[in-house]
Amino acid sequence: MIWLVVLLFLLILIRIPIAFALGFISILGIFLADPGLLTNVPRKVFSGVNNFTLVAVPLFILAGEIMSKGGISKRLINFSKTLVGPLPGGLAMVVVLASVFFSALTGTAIAAAAAIGGMMIPAMNKEGYDVRFSSSLVATSATIGPIIPPSIVLILYGVIASVSIGDLFIAGVIPGVLMGIGLMGYSYYVGKKEGYRSSDRRATLKEVVVGAKDAILALIMPVIIIGGIVSGVFTPTESGVIAVVYALVIGLFIYREIKIKDLWPIMLSTAKTTAAIVFLIGSASLFIWFLSFNQIPNQLIEMMGDVSENPILMLLIINLVLLIAGTFIDTISAVSIFTPLFLPLVLASGIDPVHFGIILAVNLTIGMVTPPLGVCLFVTSSIAKIGVPKMFKYLFPQIAILIIILLIITYIPEVILFPVELFK
Repeated sequence: MIWLVVLLFLLILIRIPIAFALGFISILGIFLADPGLLTNVPRKVFSGVNNFTLVAVPLFILAGEIMSKGGISKRLINFSKTLVGPLPGGLAMVVVLASVFFSALTGTAIAAAAAIGGMMIPAMNKEGYDVRFSSSLVATSATIGPIIPPSIVLILYGVIASVSIGDLFIAGVIPGVLMGIGLMGYSYYVGKKEGYRSSDRRATLKEVVVGAKDAILALIMPVIIIGGIVSGVFTPTESGVIAVVYALVIGLFIYREIKIKDLWPIMLSTAKTTAAIVFLIGSASLFIWFLSFNQIPNQLIEMMGDVSENPILMLLIINLVLLIAGTFIDTISAVSIFTPLFLPLVLASGIDPVHFGIILAVNLTIGMVTPPLGVCLFVTSSIAKIGVPKMFKYLFPQIAILIIILLIITYIPEVILFPVELFK
């Protein structure tokens, strides 16, 4: 039955929607094994989406939509400017720092690329930055979004793999910060080399305090969410409700940059995104059942032989597969496909499932800036009005930095697992 998995990737390559490809392969495999089991298909699809934890997905999507339109990004950018703006490559560093802050609010890369890019790419152009550098940096910085909690990718992985979402959220903080530090270091290097220096003077302590005061309401939201989950005050799902209410109060009554009439298109966009994700999860749950019924993970373990007993080699192979797959499969779909395929191999090798979840997420977010798919690249290229290939000069060194960080968290698991153990 492994040939059906190969057929799945062939269907994806010819642009069949992944949710349909997963469903078709699963039904075909079940029919070939035992046609009488097809009566279980509707129940398996329903049971896959009948999960209370999944309520967090539309809630965080909605909170992110409200945040991105409620004046949050402007305040985060202004605060970032007071911190690093006057340094060499200061505006580039502002992009990265603002993306880190924004990621902790929305959990999605595309929203970060659109919100930060729309404001910062024109500003960097005015300061004389090479548009190829600014557009590529906005895209790679946006990949921090699905890593730093709250993260929709980590929620979906947690549901599929039956792993604590709270542990995944805690484990995602350090990798996201490392990605930010790496990209800020590259921004400083390019700024020094190319002479990119803002004309702004260094901010005084008073100006930093004023900037922090203006952005404090946005900055404390991730603290409330993560703090509440870690302390056990509320669950990850309940934190989604808190995020929505918090975003509404800030956007409607404090910053006053969204109106009641703006909520309908925001909710409509959230509903469309959620419907696509839920349909995909239903198909993925059927695919998981198909894999388990036909013992395909066990067949993969047998095929890999001694490799499955060597965690170092196993992780190297998984990283290579995920990096390649991320170039042509979107992140949410890839989580649905590769979690049930690789998780049994990972567990058989003695690798912590929380550790694997972060490896999976970082790999797939790198795919969001890797051609040919690279959805974040298309977002920033449309803002900058340049072709994606023109970004390559600056893009590939940034991808190399992200891959180095991926290797660090892959082979030094204590980096991400220590905080998890600390808060248990």
